[in-house]
Amino acid sequence: MIEIFKHANYDFLGKKWLFIGVSWLLILAGAASVAWRALDGNPDTHPFNMGIDFAGGTLLDVKFKDTPDLGRLRAAIEKQGIEASKITLQPVGNQIGEAPKNEVLIRLPNLLHVERKAGESETSAKAETDADVGKKKILTALATLNPADTQGKVDINDGGRDKLQAELLRVDPLNLTAGGATQTPEARYSEIATRIVEYRDKTRGGLIASLDELKSLNGLEPQLWPKLGEAFFAGAAAVKSAEAVSPQVGADLRDRAIYVTLAACAGMLVFVAFRFKSWGFGIGAIVAVIHDVLITLGIFSITQFEIDLTVVAALLTLVGYSMNDTIVIFDRIRETMRVKRREKLETLANDAINQTLSRTIITSGLTFLTVVALVIFGGAVLKSFSWALFIGIIIGTYSSIYIASPFMLWWEGFKKSPQLATAGAPGATTASASSASSGMPAASAVRSGSKKKGKKARTASSMR
Repeated sequence: MIEIFKHANYDFLGKKWLFIGVSWLLILAGAASVAWRALDGNPDTHPFNMGIDFAGGTLLDVKFKDTPDLGRLRAAIEKQGIEASKITLQPVGNQIGEAPKNEVLIRLPNLLHVERKAGESETSAKAETDADVGKKKILTALATLNPADTQGKVDINDGGRDKLQAELLRVDPLNLTAGGATQTPEARYSEIATRIVEYRDKTRGGLIASLDELKSLNGLEPQLWPKLGEAFFAGAAAVKSAEAVSPQVGADLRDRAIYVTLAACAGMLVFVAFRFKSWGFGIGAIVAVIHDVLITLGIFSITQFEIDLTVVAALLTLVGYSMNDTIVIFDRIRETMRVKRREKLETLANDAINQTLSRTIITSGLTFLTVVALVIFGGAVLKSFSWALFIGIIIGTYSSIYIASPFMLWWEGFKKSPQLATAGAPGATTASASSASSGMPAASAVRSGSKKKGKKARTASSMR
């Protein structure tokens, strides 16, 4: 392995209280943000900005011909009976060197049904929600942005092959129903509709600016164009993707995400404790992992970055990343304990951190550069995921040094203190005290003292 720091001898654990203090400040700031938002009194305010994966609702990625007027778009959605405070519009940023995307992410919460069936009470009707209600209202609002002379025409940017084929069959611009054609009207119009949809989705990114663009397509008859303009038009916007999640599904996904994270931490606690034959190592590693997750979630509460399933994936990635970095340090501590049995455990831990410093810098540095690229170029869709990794790698790297190791030392010292207090025999007390100063287990020190006494007795006997 490349040694960036040769013969490193930094006193990392001597500065542990500084970083522990920084960690407490970050945790308390996050807790204050959660408490302030939870006690705000507004039922729409949540400690975290939960995505539709957990909170439920509707999310549409809409592409426009020109730069969208967000004020006009919001007003069109409000006319569908939706409160302005419940509408979230987020422009999609452009990548460096690319043409403007003219895209907007439109998000709505779950909307209650107001239509009741015969004999149904108002209470039961309001208890029902429809994840597709928001999508229908947004599509209706987008339709109002089109010119008035498009009423009664079919938007070529809205709908799939079957919808276009049905309208072509109705209009019959090629006059195929009169007979004499080599193909049936259904087959020919299906081919035309498929060709238009493929051009729209694959070549134009889901939005055709004008019907005149279709004249450049090969294999389409010229007599198609006069009547095509009478029945179709190119809408001002097109929906690239749509997601709708009911609140029941969102709550189930949220609970499962919590269970998965807790199960992962419990499994790693048992593994590390078994691997190192000490609960101190296992608990130290888990405390560092919990520390990383709490600080990351606290920052997300402060900044109100959206939390969705991709953020849960990022958190689980950070749990494994931080745990791996911690185990590397702990494994080096265990190796040096076999060689330097008389050294203090804190000295061995500091040496282990210095010996693995080059590995930590290389691994964390390369991973961090990759995450920086995601933050800069990932776009709006990967924004929360990228920032979760960005924050977590920084916090996880220093927690392996300044959180996991000090807590392991504290636990091991706490575990040995009762042994010092309850040791009955003078020899055992002396051995235990020697063990506490050398980092050796008390039992090993006792055996060592017994061996020395036996050796002295045999020496004295031989001299006699």
